[in-house]
Amino acid sequence: QVQLAESGGGLVQAGGSLSLSCAASGRDFSSYSMAWFRQAPGKEREFVAVVRWIADRTEYSDSVKGRFTISRDNAKNTVYLQMNSLKPEDTAVYYCAAAFRGRGNTNRAEYHFWGQGTQVTVSS
Repeated sequence: QVQLAESGGGLVQAGGSLSLSCAASGRDFSSYSMAWFRQAPGKEREFVAVVRWIADRTEYSDSVKGRFTISRDNAKNTVYLQMNSLKPEDTAVYYCAAAFRGRGNTNRAEYHFWGQGTQVTVSS
């Protein structure tokens, strides 16, 4: 069992940067694949990025590849999302998710633990 708490959201102008954090409580954080998803108003929740529990392998959605970077610090039980060159279409609530020894799929069904979300708003 793990509990997740996101932080770092806010309002930024297009072209700017934000860094999100997700702090996890519980045991065996290093055994979880950790992902970020986002949900814009009126849209489905979509995959953003994942860092897998094996070898810290990462994967990104095409829409954020080259602009966002996911990383983790197992000593701090924290996963990060560095977001650069932000666009208005990145505006959404961003959620952290965890899957114990998960494959780190882009499908949200794999993730059994979710944070409450943090709002990111990018103005044009």
